[in-house]
Amino acid sequence: MTGRTNAPQSPPPQSPSPQSPPPRSLPLHGRNAELAALAAVSDLPGADAPVLVLTGDPGLGRSALLAWAARSFTAGPVLRVRASRAESALPLSGVHALRCAAGGLPGGRTVGVPDAGTTPEGLLRSLTAAAAGSPLLVCVDDAHLWDAPSRAALGFAARRLPATGPVRLLLTVAGQYTADPDFAALPVLTLAPLSSSAMDALLDDTACGPVDPAVRAELLDEAEGNPALLRALVAGLSAAELSGEHRLPWPQADAEALRSAAGAHLAGYSAAAGELLLLVAAAHEHDPEGAGADADLVRGAAARLDRAQAALGPDRLPDVLVLSGGRFRFTSPLIRRAVHACAPPDRRRAAHRALASVLESEGHGLVALLHRAWSVAGHAPPMADQLSAAAADPRVSASRAQRSAAYARAAELTADGRERAEHLTAAAGQALLAGRARVARRLIGRARDGALPAVVRGRSAWVRGILALRDGPAADAGEALLLGHSLLTDDDPAHALLAGLAAAEAAWATGDAVACLRALDAADSTAVATVTAGAVVHGRAVADLPTAPVATARATVARSVTPCGVPSSAAPAARPDSLPLDYLHGMRAMLERDFGRAIPRLRRVVEHAWEEDGPERLLWSGAAALLLGDVPAACRIGARTLAAARSRGPEASVPRALELLAYAELRTGQHARARAHAEEGVRSAHRYGQSNVAAHHHAVLALAASIADESTLVAHHAGAALTTARRHGLIQATTLAEWASGRADLGRGRPFEAAARLGPLVRPGPDSGHFAVRMLVMPCYVEAAVLAGQREDARAVVEEFALWAHFGADVQAPAQLARCRALVADADRADALYEDALRLHAQAGGDFEQARTQLLYGKWLRRRRRLREAGGCLRAALVSFERCGARIWADQARAELRANGAAPAAARAGALEGLTPQQLRIARCVAEGATNREVALRLAVSTRTVDYHLRKVFAVLGVRSRVELSRMVEQTDRNGTCPA
Repeated sequence: MTGRTNAPQSPPPQSPSPQSPPPRSLPLHGRNAELAALAAVSDLPGADAPVLVLTGDPGLGRSALLAWAARSFTAGPVLRVRASRAESALPLSGVHALRCAAGGLPGGRTVGVPDAGTTPEGLLRSLTAAAAGSPLLVCVDDAHLWDAPSRAALGFAARRLPATGPVRLLLTVAGQYTADPDFAALPVLTLAPLSSSAMDALLDDTACGPVDPAVRAELLDEAEGNPALLRALVAGLSAAELSGEHRLPWPQADAEALRSAAGAHLAGYSAAAGELLLLVAAAHEHDPEGAGADADLVRGAAARLDRAQAALGPDRLPDVLVLSGGRFRFTSPLIRRAVHACAPPDRRRAAHRALASVLESEGHGLVALLHRAWSVAGHAPPMADQLSAAAADPRVSASRAQRSAAYARAAELTADGRERAEHLTAAAGQALLAGRARVARRLIGRARDGALPAVVRGRSAWVRGILALRDGPAADAGEALLLGHSLLTDDDPAHALLAGLAAAEAAWATGDAVACLRALDAADSTAVATVTAGAVVHGRAVADLPTAPVATARATVARSVTPCGVPSSAAPAARPDSLPLDYLHGMRAMLERDFGRAIPRLRRVVEHAWEEDGPERLLWSGAAALLLGDVPAACRIGARTLAAARSRGPEASVPRALELLAYAELRTGQHARARAHAEEGVRSAHRYGQSNVAAHHHAVLALAASIADESTLVAHHAGAALTTARRHGLIQATTLAEWASGRADLGRGRPFEAAARLGPLVRPGPDSGHFAVRMLVMPCYVEAAVLAGQREDARAVVEEFALWAHFGADVQAPAQLARCRALVADADRADALYEDALRLHAQAGGDFEQARTQLLYGKWLRRRRRLREAGGCLRAALVSFERCGARIWADQARAELRANGAAPAAARAGALEGLTPQQLRIARCVAEGATNREVALRLAVSTRTVDYHLRKVFAVLGVRSRVELSRMVEQTDRNGTCPA
């Protein structure tokens, strides 16, 4: 135990801590909310409760926050003790520690040690007496490690401390103990991992010297928001390693770093408990992110060890273990990693050997072989060959993560540098398919050998390219994938074809049509040979990354290939498969504007979808459906792709399947469903390390929010999309996000802002929007430009949009074209064009676009005093907007109806009630900062009309300036009253 008061004193008896204190006190980054909560408890006059329990995983800063509270408390003395597992069996040892800590309190005040029968009441009386009416802060670190009588007394005292009393109590406990009866009903503050910005600041404080950006990213990824682990990682690196001059060690979180971060939580266990912890930690290794270690497996292995079985009783389990649902799991992944890494090597190998024996007897092939390999010391080439062969065999039942682990262990057992690089490349490919992008990046970073064969270097380039395509600069991804294509062409043309198509995907994301055509041309150079050789099998394309050993690479060209990229005798007989060629040639013809050649090819790709169950091939079909404008088919294919990715895998395809589905639903006007899928897509993309895919999901969410009155959501999602898109050169995501912001401005009645934002997206030139998205933006821009008085600019865009509408790839485009032509036409032609637009909308369907045309037509009719017809259009628009959830546009329709005299103005409080509907609309526009000319354009009236009504508004409200008018309108909207 350790103790502290604010008065000088001799140090009390204390248990040695396994973790040395840091040489200097670092700022507590990212803990402002927690510090405020601690300060609120310590602030006697304003405290709501006199006690607070801090909890969280090891290394997140429970002790550091407690130390901050003790340092910051200046109102009186502080009693601070730290519990020890070694004393948890000694009755009343915790209360005794408090007494020792209080030995130096001013005036000789002490905390008594009552007998066991009166401990709860006695501790409460003793703390109150020790305070003697003056402020006293009591801090107990790791209170869950106290003995049972002391915990009961502490909990009793904590629940009964009066809020206005002098005693304040701060406790830290492990997360699983917050529901313990001793601590039940106490206020709890749970520490979460630090944010990336806070960890970034902590790294700057911790590192003594510059940190290379790539090294910084690696350290932050490895630490996963744990400040103690980050400090330990930095402490183990040299200045040359931090600056990037030397490569980082492997593994980064070695035994020393993990012991430094979590060692205090491993001390005090018996030998039997330590053996059991090691066994459970070893059983996690083949599935570290799974649900836990199988209890039967652990029990079977414990029977083969000396001591572990003695600790298996349910009432004797170590407190860092939980048994639930037939599985053992650690309360913290950091503790599990530390237990495994810090164990003596011979004991660790013995644990894996015991697990391998049980698994072998039960017929678990690859997993048993993995544990057997972990029980071997040094190089073992025969074992490495066994592991590699099992990982490459599709008949072996194993997850992609397990195959990745097998390849990685084979690399460790291999003495030859070339073979090691081959195994690491295969391990990275499987990790990427499993959705473990961070692991894949580290594995591929170790797979370097200048003498590698071309096929292995090609596979390495492929993995790097796919990693960058999902989470990195898309242009870099394209070049890496083209390099992979050229290196794979001779030995593995099937995967060379897929590398070329992936390079085209990267170029598409950057909005570079020329680069996209170049990638498709490269893919086409190997496509015919690939299909002719039968390397791509109907219904079973090589959709996954290549992971087979080099010895089998050439065989894949002549034999059927499974989705794992390795030969399989069980695969169907090879026959030509036209899907890759149709997709490739259809995409290329579309980019070359050879629509007569593109359409039939892409239609065949769409038709293939109903025979497919591979996510990658289904994604091709979905993209083809979108290019053809068959959005309903794209929705069905998106749903099928998502089902296939979830049931068959690979797991890494789930975020992209959700992206296809959400975007297709957005195009059909199903905004609520698109939002639901995009929200799930953001979560899954971040889970699998695909920030570029997450950016596209954010853009979809911004577009969905732009039709409702959700300006905060639009700004949030558009900002999130643009942050990644601009950093990684994702022009498609940038265009979608800017479109969302511009459409939101247009919906809020801000045509000038909308035109300024959308104009650069639709105009031709190097800085324009994405070549495949800018056409979809044009109707919004035309509307904004006309309302902003920029009719000539709008007219030039309409002519280009006409070419897109005539192509037929967008079912809404013909109706939108008629609407755009009505907006820029003379009065004698606009009427007929609006009628044409409504007729075409009726054929195409889609509430939102039809309602926008009805709203614009209603405004046009009202301006010409055709009030009855205007009212019909505006009411229809209102109903449609409400049906599709477009609240902000529905507000526009209501305002137009009020101005048309067809609906009463909404009730307003105060002086605004005296304004007519038209005067109220003008007042609100002026309050938003619009000039008289801008108001006239927005409301489709003359500036003379605005001047006339504005003078009336000033007279009715008794204001003399626009500033006073803005204040009055703002206060009315805020609380329904006007200032006196």
